[in-house]
Amino acid sequence: MFQDKSVVITGASSGLGAALGLELARAGARVALFSPESERLKEVAERCAEAGAQALAVIGDVTLPDDCRRLMQETVAEFGGIDYLIANAGISMWAKFEDVEDLGVFRKLMEVNYQGAVNCAYHALPHLKQRRGMLVAITSIQSKIGVPLHTGYVASKHALQGFCESLRMELDLDGAGVDILTVLPHWLRGTELREHALSKEGKELGTSSRKHSSESVSVEDACKAILKAMRKRKRELVIPWKLKFLLGLNLIRPQLAESIVTGKVRHQDRR
Repeated sequence: MFQDKSVVITGASSGLGAALGLELARAGARVALFSPESERLKEVAERCAEAGAQALAVIGDVTLPDDCRRLMQETVAEFGGIDYLIANAGISMWAKFEDVEDLGVFRKLMEVNYQGAVNCAYHALPHLKQRRGMLVAITSIQSKIGVPLHTGYVASKHALQGFCESLRMELDLDGAGVDILTVLPHWLRGTELREHALSKEGKELGTSSRKHSSESVSVEDACKAILKAMRKRKRELVIPWKLKFLLGLNLIRPQLAESIVTGKVRHQDRR
């Protein structure tokens, strides 16, 4: 399925992006890895090459449209085209809204999580249309339900989810043949999202960040589920699947769903 396919992955220097790059490399794909963290990105590219894949490391920032255009240009020059774009780059937050001291936190979350995906999708789309490819957007379960202490993160993921759903309709109208998969994961283990989450001061939480609960999902399990959904060209993937019940409950009994989420976050905040 992925043999000789060209896959662009943003946020590929660590966590889910790096894991997806390696899994796709093992599956025979050509991977273009994108991140501003040059040394770590090169290490991931080397691991992909050791797995037998063609790997391209492109240093850049998803918030800069010119960097995103260059990413697609270099990928096409190296691999001949683009079959998949995995928009994975993202940052989080952990702070009460009224305690936030730097409102730039909200702008940064939107610039990375939403605008960064839009920048990449815009410059990848002509190439995806040529190969009837797929856009894979790593959103979040929080793209459909609110979570306390994550106001800015939730807003950015809601924006990304809405963008993907609207773009899917436009592509269907045009008969472009490009599919869009939105991935809605729970908290993931094996990433640095918590360490890099923004605090009320607008700084990264670092090692003081809370630990993941036993309900979190491993990066390895998430990768397997994502690749399976890509093979089936699915529209949406919820990880783990049981969270679909929470989304359903939020539609019919929103107060109950909110109380469940609030209880989980309260428990996490004490960890």
